Amino acid sequence: MQDKIRVGAFISGGGSNLQAIIDACESGGINGKMVFVGTDNPRAKGLARAERHSIPRFIVDYGSIIRRYRQNTRDISIPEDFDPEDVRAKQHLFHADADPARVDGFLRTRASAEAALLHEMDAYPFDLLVLAGFMRNLTPYFIDRVNTDPDHPRIMNIHPALLPAFPGVDGYGDTYRYGCKVGGCTVHFIDYGEDSGPIIGQRPFPIEEGESLDAVREKGLKEEWKLYPECIRLFSEGRLKLVRRDFSDQGPSGPNSTPRERVHVQVLN
Repeated sequence: MQDKIRVGAFISGGGSNLQAIIDACESGGINGKMVFVGTDNPRAKGLARAERHSIPRFIVDYGSIIRRYRQNTRDISIPEDFDPEDVRAKQHLFHADADPARVDGFLRTRASAEAALLHEMDAYPFDLLVLAGFMRNLTPYFIDRVNTDPDHPRIMNIHPALLPAFPGVDGYGDTYRYGCKVGGCTVHFIDYGEDSGPIIGQRPFPIEEGESLDAVREKGLKEEWKLYPECIRLFSEGRLKLVRRDFSDQGPSGPNSTPRERVHVQVLN
């Protein structure tokens, strides 16, 4: 029998997806074990879930780091291996014409927080990191130190929309306000952009006429609790493979066209 994979998680809030993953590990639905739960939010209610299951926990208070930086830009610790030019060139979170001071402040505060996360994680070797309602974008500084093999990414995220539609913090709300007749959720590997990484799995659900946004979110969460453990199970079984596909001879070209090369996730039998 395969060894259990070691799963770490980042959360920011209540941790309902975290609970679904913990339950799947403990029931055998995932051949895995939760080895840590980290958060950016000292008041994250999901920490209590981890405590109930005796899972190690740690906090890196992003808010405190950002406030200190705004008061005095030299009042935070920047890691020695942080290369601002390299990180700025790789990231896809900001447009090229974004305010340089804003970009610089974002990358420096995130590097400080991410170095603290990496330091805490050093105590807990892991095979997969899952973002379970973690409301912070990770930068190339962090990603490159976890994804050391580009063909075997190790950071998963769940998003409350059918990507690539409606990236960002309010996927269900954006879906609902747009008038979509179908909502859904997506699990993907992360890359240097916002909710733009290779898609692993999706689950749709109908949005009925007159349904409230709260009802849509409730439907979505129930699908998330099924989808995320399933995608982690596929990872634990070694059934997820990255495939690079070239579409340069298909479709229109131009500045607003879809990139001509995409990385897809193939699910192996």
